[in-house]
Amino acid sequence: MKVSCRMFSQILKRIPRTDFERIVKETGAEYRSKGLSSWSQFVAMLAHLGIEAPARSSLSYANGHRPWELFEKVFYGLFDIVAAKAMGKKKFRFKNKLVNLDSTVIDLCLSLYDWAKYRRTKGAVKLHLVLDHDGYLPCVGLVTDGTVADVKAAWQRAFAPGTIVVDDRDYNDYRLFAEWTDSGVCFVTRMKDNTQFEVVEEREPPQNRNMLKDQTIRLTGTGAQEKCPHLLRRIEAVREDTGDRLVCLTHHHGLGASTIAAIYKDRWQIELFFKALKQNLKIKTFVGTSANAVKTQMWTALISRLLLRYLQLSSRFGWSLANLVALLRLNLFIHRDLMAWLDKPFATPPAPQDNPQAILAFA
Repeated sequence: MKVSCRMFSQILKRIPRTDFERIVKETGAEYRSKGLSSWSQFVAMLAHLGIEAPARSSLSYANGHRPWELFEKVFYGLFDIVAAKAMGKKKFRFKNKLVNLDSTVIDLCLSLYDWAKYRRTKGAVKLHLVLDHDGYLPCVGLVTDGTVADVKAAWQRAFAPGTIVVDDRDYNDYRLFAEWTDSGVCFVTRMKDNTQFEVVEEREPPQNRNMLKDQTIRLTGTGAQEKCPHLLRRIEAVREDTGDRLVCLTHHHGLGASTIAAIYKDRWQIELFFKALKQNLKIKTFVGTSANAVKTQMWTALISRLLLRYLQLSSRFGWSLANLVALLRLNLFIHRDLMAWLDKPFATPPAPQDNPQAILAFA
C-alpha cells in the first residue's frame, strides 16, 4: 500500500486539527502573537518522541508567553478519544470506577526557577495526577510548586459517586475520608502505623491468600471522631514479594478482603507511570524557566503519554512503552503505514515507491 505521509504525521492525526484551532481561539493563545504558531509550538514540544525542534529561543519564548491552558484543554480532548479506545480494559470485575491519586516531584534549580519553592536551597515542581485504571490512563492533572501538600491538592479533586480512589499514606486526612464517604466516594489507602483505633467487629479473613485480619474499626485519636465519625475497615495482609505486613484502610464493606488488598497493590501502576514519564519522555529538561513554560511542557508530556498509550492499545504486537518509544524515534520520518508497522514492526518493509519529484521528462 502506498503511504503518502510519514508515520509522525499519522500520529498527529489522532489530534483533530480543527479541535486544536478551536481551543486556540477559546484560550486566546495567538492574540497579538507573531512567528511560531500554536500548532508548530505543539509539534515542537512533542520532541519527547524524537522530532527536531525549531530554534530553542523561539520555542522558549512561545512556552513562556502562550497560555499553558491551551495544552491542558488539548490533553482532556485527547483523553476522551483514548479512553474510548481503552474501554473494557479492566483488571477487576467490580463495576466501580477505579482511580489512583498520587504525585511526583521534579527537582529544579532554585536560582533559575525562583517561583518553584520547595526547600530553602532547592526548587521543585510537583505533578499531582489521577490515573484511571481502565487502561491506566492519566485523566486529571495539576501542576504546582513543590510546597503544595498532596492532601491539599486532593481536596481540589471531585470524584463521581461510586468511584474507588486509591492513594498512599500521604493522603491520610480524616476530614477528607469523611468528605469522600458522605459524597459516596470510596477510598482504599495505607494505614499509618500510629493510627489509634478500637475494633468493633472481627471477621474471619480468607484462607490461603496471605490475609491476616479483616476488622471493622472506629478511629479513637484526639478529635478523630469529630473529623471522621464513620466506621472504617482495616485489612491486614502479607506482601508476597517482601513478606512485609500491608495494612489497608477503607470504608468499603462490600468487597472481599483479598480484593481490597489487591486494589491497593495495583497502586504500583502510578509509580511505574511516573518512572516512565521521567525516563522516556524527558520532562526533566525544560525549554523556558517561567511557571507557564514548565506547565506547558508538563502538559505536552502528558499528551505524548496519551498518544503512546493509544498506539499501544491499537496494536496487536504487545509493546512495552520503552520499546515503543525507542523504535518510534528511529521510524518517525519513514513513509510507512503506521498501523501496519505497529502490528508487525519487524516485518520486511514494503518496496519504496518512486519519488515523482525525482523524475524529469526531457524532450
